[in-house]
Amino acid sequence: MCDTFVTLPDRAKNQAVLFAKNSDREPDEAQAIVRIPAMRHGGRSLRCTYIEVPQVERTCEVLLSKPFQMWGAEMGVNEHGVVIGNEAVFTRLRIAKKNTGLTGMDLLRLALERSRTARLALECIIGHLGEYGQDAFGGYRNRGFYYHNSFLIADAKEAWVLETAGRHWVAQQVTHGVRSISNSLSIENRYDLISSDAIAYARKRGWHRGPEEGFSFRTAFSDWLYTTFGRARIRMNTTRGEAESCAAGVSVKDAVRILSSHNLPDPRFKPSRANTASVCMHATGLLNPSNTTGSMIAEIPPNGPITVWLTGTSMPCLSVYLPFFFGGSSLLDDWQLPGATPDDSLWWQAELLHREICTDYQNRKSIIDEERQAFQTKLLHETHSLLKQNPSAEELDSYSAKCLREYCQLLEKWSATISAAPRKKSWWMP
Repeated sequence: MCDTFVTLPDRAKNQAVLFAKNSDREPDEAQAIVRIPAMRHGGRSLRCTYIEVPQVERTCEVLLSKPFQMWGAEMGVNEHGVVIGNEAVFTRLRIAKKNTGLTGMDLLRLALERSRTARLALECIIGHLGEYGQDAFGGYRNRGFYYHNSFLIADAKEAWVLETAGRHWVAQQVTHGVRSISNSLSIENRYDLISSDAIAYARKRGWHRGPEEGFSFRTAFSDWLYTTFGRARIRMNTTRGEAESCAAGVSVKDAVRILSSHNLPDPRFKPSRANTASVCMHATGLLNPSNTTGSMIAEIPPNGPITVWLTGTSMPCLSVYLPFFFGGSSLLDDWQLPGATPDDSLWWQAELLHREICTDYQNRKSIIDEERQAFQTKLLHETHSLLKQNPSAEELDSYSAKCLREYCQLLEKWSATISAAPRKKSWWMP
């Protein structure tokens, strides 16, 4: 499960494109934040998660948040300001489950590495989708988790929603305001592009009987059971509604608040009461198996440096978004990737703390929350001030490394404090 939204300049506080996503996956599936430099390649092939595709001559620098064991990524940005997030969607089309295609995460990373604009990224995904399909296992330990994908794609000038069902697809340009996607098809009969045989295929299967101009991709291809009982539209309405309600325009601070929100007001919220209507998702079991394992906010201005805010940790409600920029070397260190022991990665260092807090959520969160929010506010203000000074790429990268060091120090401090804190007893506790 995931949630992604984009705010175009007419609704953003600083007239930049603002893009935000929570990646919801299995609780133990650590998510790595990595930088892949721009590179030149020979004519060799490229191994994605399951299959090989031809490599291109040159790939772009990318900043990614990715499941540690996969080649592809859940979300990311490239040096040209192209930003993409994907969503699992569930359709009527049967998946063969032979791992002969590309995952949605593969398609996302391929497009970021190979595209200078959002429109070219859209075309890159469509091209690879038609050539290879998406019969590919997309889970971690749940070996039966196969799905199709939707994508939100943006740059400083335009944004697109791309929704797929097998090799069929439909695309809708976002022209103003806020657009949100989640784990269900959303494009109906207002679209800009559609695959050549999507309508004919739907007619053949009896999923569409009316005129072509009334064709709804969502109605034709959606899985009825998931659409009826899933809560994806609730989350989609939440992220869009919260963003649209920002009277002064959506800021990074607003995006942090939206991505950290739950299905219950904070004083009443407990992770054990979470469900799939929560934007910041906490896994509770069979009917709610996903956890928010990574989160990203990207600011894409018409001019000037791109800022990519990444948690590199689970549970946005307990995390801090750190600023990263292009042209540096931070996130190239191996220790940022999940390693053999918990201490080897930022993700697991924070995860052990988050799980301890969740045993007595409201009381233990209150121990760190004032300092956590103050640190987040400090980073927002410092980054804003630094960008006004026309900094070099080296200065920006040095600042990112400093923020990361400070955050790791805070995690160590908070972990020690929480470990020593008594747990408040409830009537049901011994």
